[in-house]
Amino acid sequence: MGDLVRCNCMRRLYNILFTFFFWFSAPYYFLRLWRRGNWRAGFSQRFGRYDTKLKQAITNRHVFWLHAVSVGEVNLAIQLIRALEPRVPNLKIVVSTTTTTGMGELRRKLPSHIEKIYYPIDRRRCVQRAFSTLRPEAVAIVEAEIWPNFLWQAHSRRTPVFLVNARLSERSFRGYKRFPLLFRPLFASLAGVSVQHDQDRARLIDLGCRPDAIRVVGNLKYDTGHLEERCPLDVPTLFRQLSLPTDSLVLLGGSTHPGEEAILAQQFQRLKKQFPRLFLVLVPRHFERGKTVGRELSAQGVRFVYRSDVTAGRQYPADTVECLLVNTTGELRYFYEHATVIFVGKSLVGRGGQNPIEVGAVGKAMVFGPHMQNFASVAAAFVADDGAVQVRDAAELESTLASLLADQKRRESLGRNARKVVHENRGAIERTVDMIVQHLSKEEMYVAGNSSPA
Repeated sequence: MGDLVRCNCMRRLYNILFTFFFWFSAPYYFLRLWRRGNWRAGFSQRFGRYDTKLKQAITNRHVFWLHAVSVGEVNLAIQLIRALEPRVPNLKIVVSTTTTTGMGELRRKLPSHIEKIYYPIDRRRCVQRAFSTLRPEAVAIVEAEIWPNFLWQAHSRRTPVFLVNARLSERSFRGYKRFPLLFRPLFASLAGVSVQHDQDRARLIDLGCRPDAIRVVGNLKYDTGHLEERCPLDVPTLFRQLSLPTDSLVLLGGSTHPGEEAILAQQFQRLKKQFPRLFLVLVPRHFERGKTVGRELSAQGVRFVYRSDVTAGRQYPADTVECLLVNTTGELRYFYEHATVIFVGKSLVGRGGQNPIEVGAVGKAMVFGPHMQNFASVAAAFVADDGAVQVRDAAELESTLASLLADQKRRESLGRNARKVVHENRGAIERTVDMIVQHLSKEEMYVAGNSSPA
């Protein structure tokens, strides 16, 4: 009885604190939405309010709700949907995201019969409205997106929730451990969890997950690296518009964070003296930083052009552009395929790193810095199998880039080894779908071969 009282007090305290911090931080997050653009479309969905069109689309349908926070998780969600949909043909799939960039990817890559919405903020009434409208049969959350009111609402409605591709950093693990009364019941309520490694499994059990609910399936991101879809961006034609010689060496900084663009620009100018055919492509992690990065490049005398300015038919004279600054979204992977050497961002100046799997999948020479905490096991796998080079600092980065630019055989060897790492680690998506379908079958929920209601 005492635990129940304490849990209820914890819920009330959470809702009070969430409301306070929501209004306190609202101006900051609204500014971020405004800077990214397209924030008006679907804005009311963030408060659990949906239009008639969506309500009609799900009327008399049994909904499976899949949530993916932003672009990285969205790419996983898209592959999950493609693998899951044939096996749950009687379920209507609704996918949600938090960011406008994530929504852009969903709309671009998924067919119209998959409903796309924004995830509601974790205020109790907003979450209640969302559940009352969607009435999902089951929910799947990509990676560790734990919002108490959302999970409480699902639990109260006896809606099974799956956590897929779950990974817990040491920092997140310590944070959840500090508040056991709040988080242990939430983790215990999960119907199924797919994790990447045994370490993640042990941490989740420590946080309250039922051991029988957890499956070690590997990293789903290995399966997203081999997507075979029509390329909407013709990179060779774009390079020809910039008058790049066909034998140019392309140095690509992918998903870079503040400080890294300036370092790469400085190194590029020095390396260009040694490699006159060198061309720089910079893709900041957040496209709205384009103007800031542009000012940094101008201050250093780098002749650049914004990707958004390279329109069809426009031709730039030879030797007038030495850097392409990509201020658009969803195009990074297509530039990977045409790069000579790739630097993986947020690993030299920022902390955590970015996903190196897509680079490995296209078989390109890859370099990243010391800070790959968010992809520690993936980075270690590439380095251990000689599929990537990890450097300690900016000076080592520059010497490594020079070495790779001068050695085609070494670049090809790194690329082959990286592809091998990706190939050997595929299959996690199918194993995750198996987990979900097996649970739904036990609950007699609308899977292929079973059309009886729960």
